[in-house]
Amino acid sequence: MTSPRDLHNAGLAAFQAGRAAEGAALLAKAMARDPDNAALRNNYGVVLDALGRHAEAVDLFDRAVALKSDYPEAYFNRGNAQQAQGAFGNAEASYTKALTLRPSYAEARNGRGNARRAQADAAAALTDFDVAIALQPRNAIFHNNRGNALKDLRRFDDALQAYDRAIALAPALADAHFNRGNILQDLKRFVEALASYDQALALNPGKITAHINRGNALRHLERFTDALASAERALALDPTNLDAQHNKGGVLGDLGQHEAAVAAFDAAISHDHTYADAHNSRGVALRALSRHGEALQSHERALALRPDDAEVHWALANCLLQIGDFARGWEEYEWRWKAPSAHLDPRNFAQPRWQGEPLAGKTILLHAEQGLGDAIQFCRYAASVARLGARVILEAPAALVPLLSSLEGVAGVVARSDATPPFDLHCPLLSLPLAFKTELSSIPLSAGYLSASPAKLEAWRERLGAPARPRIGLVWSGNPSHKNDRNRSIPLATLLAHLPGGADYVSLQKDVRESDAALLAGSGVRHFGERLADFTDTAALASLMDLVVSVDTSMAHLAGALARPVWILLPTNPDWRWLLDRERTPWYDAATLYRQKTPGDWPGVLERVKVDLGKLGSV
Repeated sequence: MTSPRDLHNAGLAAFQAGRAAEGAALLAKAMARDPDNAALRNNYGVVLDALGRHAEAVDLFDRAVALKSDYPEAYFNRGNAQQAQGAFGNAEASYTKALTLRPSYAEARNGRGNARRAQADAAAALTDFDVAIALQPRNAIFHNNRGNALKDLRRFDDALQAYDRAIALAPALADAHFNRGNILQDLKRFVEALASYDQALALNPGKITAHINRGNALRHLERFTDALASAERALALDPTNLDAQHNKGGVLGDLGQHEAAVAAFDAAISHDHTYADAHNSRGVALRALSRHGEALQSHERALALRPDDAEVHWALANCLLQIGDFARGWEEYEWRWKAPSAHLDPRNFAQPRWQGEPLAGKTILLHAEQGLGDAIQFCRYAASVARLGARVILEAPAALVPLLSSLEGVAGVVARSDATPPFDLHCPLLSLPLAFKTELSSIPLSAGYLSASPAKLEAWRERLGAPARPRIGLVWSGNPSHKNDRNRSIPLATLLAHLPGGADYVSLQKDVRESDAALLAGSGVRHFGERLADFTDTAALASLMDLVVSVDTSMAHLAGALARPVWILLPTNPDWRWLLDRERTPWYDAATLYRQKTPGDWPGVLERVKVDLGKLGSV
């Protein structure tokens, strides 16, 4: 008969040779004959843990330490099995016991660091990883884990150094390359992140999360077809992976394939009806299809599943405002400060935020928070605030300060980079509609509220010369870094192909994309470039136009605020402020909206513009 010792040794040999199931069977036979052997129980537990039988493994480790209380390896192994079960507090206690018995046990330090990090105690975890590294400076896994803790602490540069050290010690450590990619993505270094994900996948092609995160990096680089391929590869590895299915839907939306995006989100939801992200993203895709009633239902379902999710509230707010439900929309819009995708930086003032209470005798700071167009659109509320008896200080982007200095109701305009004057209360500009309980019928100053400098008007009138034909200002592209630029900007060639003759066309853009520059130079459209020193010049030039034709940029808002006739060209699913299915906007009386009827159909929009320009008489 084979002895328990021989069975024990044979079982370990089979496990070490990669035959874990065979090893477990041999160790079970050995334990049946030698039930009080602590080392045998410990080793059998290690094999069962490797086989995913974590609860049985914990029982074996419990028995091992009952048989031998001073057994640090068994406590360490028990911590590993408990951590695999998600019992992180128990795992931490097991590692701590192992360290009590052997303070120099580097692996137990590392294990406890992982358990502490899993319990959101990254600072304590970092201490454990630092001690583990001091004991074993060349252990790449310890450096990798240290990087994870630093990432949790948002010490991204330090985390990147930790991953680089891990890779220098073990170039084939796929997890370190993957984690390095994640940090680079957090730092918005997407090209480098992509290279790290590619290296991780070269070492471990089956790492699903690397395929998913690689797709995210590709989306940021607007390589949408490649991003879709990454999502498909992740799904080929695991067709039920919810994050991969969700990412696939997102990329399909990027590609304008919104029906397919809805189908992808539906597939994710079919695997898990409680997957709030898929419900929320489904709502975004449905909005792109102009199915706003269904979109609202999807956002509401996501909110029911995750009532405190800022991203869901943010998406719901945009949907509500787009359909004109301002009563709920402004309330939900306050969640923007907590939604990462809103990319906002909340101001932390000692003074309280104004929310509509009496203001007589108070000084209030109104501060811009988003883009230039948002500041121009919502600075109109300064006059309403001043009429409540307040002294109003307006903080705005530096580029707008000269233009807004003559705004009704403001006692002073400062740039954010300037020292802030004393004030009693503050309010972000886009929170003012909530404070005033603004409805569609009560939007203030829709007839215009900004004016150009008389001196600048005279200078630009002289520069332009006497008008011989109607003057039409043109704005065809906005900020290239805007997240929706590919949908809202128009190639200059597309615009020029639909402009009738008989007008004096004037570019109101200071900056022109390289792809448009040569065409603009030979087009006959007057362009002043650097002569537009700031927005006071742009306002004066726009004020001398008979009509402004603009895509959805800050220039459209400026023309509206100047009460100049402006035709605003919009994609099928525009920003919420332009509402739906209407040619007029309650924000600007002088604005007319030209909407795409199908996604991407700028020629159709511009053909209608061409016809209407022809109706002006001299064009």
